[in-house]
Amino acid sequence: MAVFTDEQKVKILTDLVAIQSVNDHEQDVATYLQRLFAAHGIQARLIPLSDTRANLIAEIGTGHPVLGVSGHMDVVSPGDVATWQHDPFTVTAQTGKLFGRGITDMKAGLAALVIAMIELHAAGKPEHGAIRLMATVGEEVGETGSEAFYEAGTMNDVDALLIGEPTGYHIFSAHKGSMDVKLTSQGKAAHSSMPELGQNAIDPLLTLLNQANTAFRKTDRESAVLGKLTFNTTVFNGGNQVNSIPETATAEMNIRTIPEFDNATVTQVLQQLVTQENEQGGHVTMDIYMSQSPVEEPRDNKLSNLAATIGAGYAGAPIPKLALPAVTDASNLLKDKGNNYPFIVFGPGNETAHQVDEYVEQQMYLDFTVLYQKLMTAYLGE
Repeated sequence: MAVFTDEQKVKILTDLVAIQSVNDHEQDVATYLQRLFAAHGIQARLIPLSDTRANLIAEIGTGHPVLGVSGHMDVVSPGDVATWQHDPFTVTAQTGKLFGRGITDMKAGLAALVIAMIELHAAGKPEHGAIRLMATVGEEVGETGSEAFYEAGTMNDVDALLIGEPTGYHIFSAHKGSMDVKLTSQGKAAHSSMPELGQNAIDPLLTLLNQANTAFRKTDRESAVLGKLTFNTTVFNGGNQVNSIPETATAEMNIRTIPEFDNATVTQVLQQLVTQENEQGGHVTMDIYMSQSPVEEPRDNKLSNLAATIGAGYAGAPIPKLALPAVTDASNLLKDKGNNYPFIVFGPGNETAHQVDEYVEQQMYLDFTVLYQKLMTAYLGE
């Protein structure tokens, strides 16, 4: 049963983009969606995580199987708005595209999931099983919303998971993990003409990072699906004057992990390197301030096979099943699920996420509002 016209579907997406949930204020998005659900007879509940941030959960149907669907409500900063052709928080339609910050990553996917659930509910579906939406905060930084859902046990009875991140007509069931690590080296300041009176805080980090490059970049551990782990130092700071021995220095690194070289192993290797350097006289501490695990579920399962079959009718071509380079909320939501769990990332969008003049193809967005309904009911056996 069609509840919304195409114009109304675009209006919902326009309303969501207008809510400036830049790394915060997801509660405003959640409240909007809660009211939208309520207008169509569906109860949705906000789960506050702070004064301005709240997860949202909504469910239609009863019993099993339970299909979990998820999308995040936060977006990244538009940066210098002067570089955009249009106001990034006002959706602009042009040549079949809808432009706006967060429209592809991932308010189009989130809106499509919500619209699909509302239209299914209006049609009296699902008759068997349930569809549970978990809309999250903080996916772009920290994945705090999905962690809260995991800690609350929201995924315990979920039989399969669909995340509507922007993939276009591609399906993903695996992605690397991600770790953010900060090393802080403490030395002693001195005049550069008398370095023996001080201790250069930069030197231990240079040695340690060189060893880390070797340990992580020259490993033979590799995933057949995800490839090799990647290790990069992305921020380095030390010293404040050219003729002074620096008393402090810091380095920050991003590591993209694989099951064969997972987060726990990376932590162990880094800690060993830090310990070795400190045994040589260094004073280095390590802070792992973000750690999301890799995900590698079977490429072929009931959910992915249905998505490929149904999606091909909209794509006009076979849909490939690939590995995703970016991290998703699945790192938290799939904890304890093992390695044989039906999981896909599949949603409207493209590679303009985080870019100036981010956009989604309007027809693709509209198609996914219907595609999702077909996929949801097919998975539940209807």
